[in-house]
Amino acid sequence: MNKVFACIGAMQSSAAVCDSASWASKRLDAPLVLLHVLDRSDHVTEVDLSGNIGLGSREHLLDELATLDEKRGRLAIEAGKAMLDAAAERARNSGVEAPAQMQRHGDLAESLGELEADIRLLVLGLHSTHSHRPGMPVGGHVESVIRTMHRPILVIPGEFQPPRSLMLAFDGSATTLKGVEMLAASPLFRGLPCHLVMVGADTAEHRAALDGARKTLEKAGFDVIAVLKSGDVEPVLHAYQAENGIDLMVMGAYGHSRIRQLLVGSTTRNMLNNTRTPLLLLR
Repeated sequence: MNKVFACIGAMQSSAAVCDSASWASKRLDAPLVLLHVLDRSDHVTEVDLSGNIGLGSREHLLDELATLDEKRGRLAIEAGKAMLDAAAERARNSGVEAPAQMQRHGDLAESLGELEADIRLLVLGLHSTHSHRPGMPVGGHVESVIRTMHRPILVIPGEFQPPRSLMLAFDGSATTLKGVEMLAASPLFRGLPCHLVMVGADTAEHRAALDGARKTLEKAGFDVIAVLKSGDVEPVLHAYQAENGIDLMVMGAYGHSRIRQLLVGSTTRNMLNNTRTPLLLLR
């Protein structure tokens, strides 16, 4: 569990994914792996015409379809390798000495699950083919990966610039308490100003949890601004981020229980749909 994996594909955010993964690789002093997963549904249209009237006896047509299918697959593999080569060159130009390349076939979430033991940080684009606009529904590949992976995931909506500040969306849950500890121990954001933002009622319990988290981060050397805000979670967090010019947000992702998944999952999805900046999701 020591590598930064970047998911590279035919998406407009692939350059930003490569740039952000390269940045993280250098900050963490961890090897970078550029991964392209070739989903068969992306390049193959299987048509079984053997049972259709008149076609079952026309074997040459079926042979031509099979040949076309094979050619599509071969071209998709070559295109994937070309994207990996371009990403590797971009990573080397940004200072990563020896980025590794990997191409796999199958479902993205399943492929990442098989590689999970080696992943320290996963970086992927928010959409598989389109550029991101706030309010645009998140790609299905992102949701499936987030729900199945148990590693930090850095989601990139568009262009990437090295962050100058970050915000941790804190709710006092076990996930965000673990997130505070992870931030404190990791060199990824060391030296950056950190805003610790909790949205909820102004209670002694919330104040105590927020103060404890602030002290943990300050002990690790962070310059921390801790605030407790009231209102609806997603709009309050986005408003605070915009008002303070924060480059990157950190938050917990979907919960494991059915009830928590409904509550936390909807917030995660809304944050992903409306984010304008990179979002680091913790599990």
